[in-house]
Amino acid sequence: MKLIGSLTSPYVRKVRVVLAEKKIDYEFEVDSPWTPATQVANVNPLGKIPVLVLDDNTALFDSRVIVEYLDNVAPNNKLMPGPNRERTEIKRWEALADGVCDAAALTFLEKKRPAAQQGADWISRQLDKIDRSLEFMAGELGHNAWCMGTHFSLADVTVGCALGYLVFRFPEIAWQEKHPNLARLYDKLMGRAAFVDTMPQG
Repeated sequence: MKLIGSLTSPYVRKVRVVLAEKKIDYEFEVDSPWTPATQVANVNPLGKIPVLVLDDNTALFDSRVIVEYLDNVAPNNKLMPGPNRERTEIKRWEALADGVCDAAALTFLEKKRPAAQQGADWISRQLDKIDRSLEFMAGELGHNAWCMGTHFSLADVTVGCALGYLVFRFPEIAWQEKHPNLARLYDKLMGRAAFVDTMPQG
């Protein structure tokens, strides 16, 4: 199988971490939909990454769809249980973490526009989403070792990728000081090879 994506996208990183944790071999093709020569739209009509191209040339897109497929296709190192309350809670963590990435990415793109064209209210709204989400994450994590309590899961993967994207793009957001429990979780995740090997670059 082949994964198409960039070295900076937190959604691509999420998939790469899952592939590593599941020990699944794959080819990684670096392509960003923001580059002039991009071929992403040829495999995903939405023109978004990541895209996972299976051996039969079926293209899967949206990181949530891809990671669920990967967790089901390989029985080792399960990151999600079957349909139950715990699975729903993991998916809630994922939705929250992806929402942080959405707001951060929108802010990053807005700030790339000429200063006179930037929407200050728009940026403020996105940053507020990030702040509220981090506060909620910290409250839900509490003193637990992992997002789901005692065991590593997809919830930790998604939260780790979101926090890592903030470190990469917005170091001025001092979430580590405000939420030391999230900082401890992030430091623990950065002790795993899957996270070290997928650090954002660019």
